[in-house]
Amino acid sequence: MKKIVVAGGGHGGIAAASLLARAGYDVTVYEKNAEENMGYDWTDIFAPGALKTAGFPPVPEEKYTYKDNMTFYGPGFRTALRQDIPADKLEIKMERRDIYAHIISAARTNGAKFEFNCGVLGPMTLGNRVVGIKTENGEVYADLVIDACGIDSPVKKGLPAVCGVNGETGKNNRFYVYRAFYNRTGEGEVKDKYKVCLFSEGKLGIGWIATEEEYTDVLIGRFEPFDLEEAKRTTDYYRESNPSIGTELKRGGSFVSIPVRQPLSRLVCDGYAAIGDSAYMTVPIIGSGIANSFKAAKMLFNVIKKDSGGAYSQDTLWDYQVKYYKELGAGFAVLACVKEALTVLTPDEADYLFDSGVINAKDMSIDADSTDIMKIVSGNKPNDIKKKVTGVVKDSVLFKKMLPVGKKITAVASVTAAMPKRYSKTAVDKWVSAYEKAISMKI
Repeated sequence: MKKIVVAGGGHGGIAAASLLARAGYDVTVYEKNAEENMGYDWTDIFAPGALKTAGFPPVPEEKYTYKDNMTFYGPGFRTALRQDIPADKLEIKMERRDIYAHIISAARTNGAKFEFNCGVLGPMTLGNRVVGIKTENGEVYADLVIDACGIDSPVKKGLPAVCGVNGETGKNNRFYVYRAFYNRTGEGEVKDKYKVCLFSEGKLGIGWIATEEEYTDVLIGRFEPFDLEEAKRTTDYYRESNPSIGTELKRGGSFVSIPVRQPLSRLVCDGYAAIGDSAYMTVPIIGSGIANSFKAAKMLFNVIKKDSGGAYSQDTLWDYQVKYYKELGAGFAVLACVKEALTVLTPDEADYLFDSGVINAKDMSIDADSTDIMKIVSGNKPNDIKKKVTGVVKDSVLFKKMLPVGKKITAVASVTAAMPKRYSKTAVDKWVSAYEKAISMKI
């Protein structure tokens, strides 16, 4: 029987392990944390249908609620844009640790094995093939390694150059997030229960204040690292206009890094496949990635199952990358260009986009299933699109900044559409070079 190891306990890795184990594969997940410490001490949001896609049973109703529509503000808090996501498209919100408990239990029932408290140190390679992983408890050989170690995966970083997997995040492609849950003060209804602000205090990033019945959820996200003192100072600033934020820290109060960039140019090599944050599968604009990882797990499972000879080579695994880019990755690569455009705006320009109607509520009604920028834009009426174009052209400085954005979007969309459908080293190397060139275009 072929042996498959999952390096790290990312959501996509566990989903892949569950599907493979149920199909009779020998699969073990190696994870640095203890089982009871899986997941951050906060809630998370994802599309519930992705659980079914990955073969997981539905979550008990008492374990989740539905996410509220968000209200977005520019830096000056002058214009409010409220999402209008239909009820059947709303994502669910549940404790991250409950998500992990649910999928680990299901995977274990399907036959997947887990080695907790066992950190992954890097890959074991023989030439250009990955043949296992190095862990704190020793070396583990495998016919295939699925990398679910996250944004700073030691497996991905340890791959030799010959494998061709570029693991760098790059400038403005990593989001530093502080999140804390404070006691809620005051009574009565809060007008905007879920407020999101761009360029809060003029800083490049976002912040949100989500007022629940028993607590107020505060998130501060930036493209540059910041410390606890800065997080506390910013929270005090939020309190000035959001009196629901108490001073008692109930839980959270920690930092994480989230990838917000285009997917890896190469998800696979001989004996290796990346998934989840290891492959940068988050939606670049909103940072959501759980549902995408579940969907990718099903794609990877189907490709592995099709490889009846168990070669698990770049040739046989390439179809996983093709399927992922076709359904999700190509759209995320373009959305990464849109995200990058936001990083070159000044706070005044961001306010102008809100106040002038260049950005409207339909544009902000994006969820984890929103992968195509053209479909997002086409959701606007013709007059709305005309207003966008006119608004940008009217501001000559802004127009000059946005011209390179359009060129980059066109280049990235073209190159992702030209991805080789079948593996050929020459063709794939040429495509990877073109993809890297397109995404490195300056805005």
